[in-house]
Amino acid sequence: MDFAKRLDHLIKRIEKARLSYNRHHIVQLIAVSKYATAEQVRALYACGQRAFAENKVQDLQAKSNTLQALPLEWHMLGNLQRNKINKLLALKPFLFHALDSLELAQAIEARSISTLNALLQVNISKESAKSGVIPEQALEIYTHIRQTCPHIRLKGMMVIGPTPPPTPSHHHTQALERAFGQAKDLFDTLPQASILSMGMSADFECAIAYGANMVRIGHALFAG
Repeated sequence: MDFAKRLDHLIKRIEKARLSYNRHHIVQLIAVSKYATAEQVRALYACGQRAFAENKVQDLQAKSNTLQALPLEWHMLGNLQRNKINKLLALKPFLFHALDSLELAQAIEARSISTLNALLQVNISKESAKSGVIPEQALEIYTHIRQTCPHIRLKGMMVIGPTPPPTPSHHHTQALERAFGQAKDLFDTLPQASILSMGMSADFECAIAYGANMVRIGHALFAG
């Protein structure tokens, strides 16, 4: 794989979307390495990429251990099972994107001795297959976690766009725009929120058009 060419092409697309939104807007690219090998991560690092993400605690542990000599910024994206909380806390990820309930926050708080940076996951399109708090409860839950979980430092929110149909459609584009617009409106109400993690390989340009400042991209970098 020509990682330098892939990364350069992706950054150009992010830059175009960013400038269309606001030339002062900054967008961070998180390379989702769940289907990549440690050597592929190393190759992308050599091209200049520093932030990587995994979906499973065991994969985060394995890759971060293998690549511990590199100054990588590791993110955790996937749903966290209660029996993996201690292992995640021991790994001290830069950011945990999938804090998807008050109950999970309380379970993490009960086991924490140091601070965990996290994002509240919001199920913006209310799809049954997706985790996250519903939009109507997000502000209340976000505020409650900030007030009652001192070891969790909430930095903002994470959303996943509506699931696309088998073939692209105008209806799905409208659904994406509606969801991302609602997410940005909600994000703007959250106290001291600075990170809106929104957008993946198939929809990151639309997400940036609605204010995403962190995008999570795996397929466009590693697939094929």
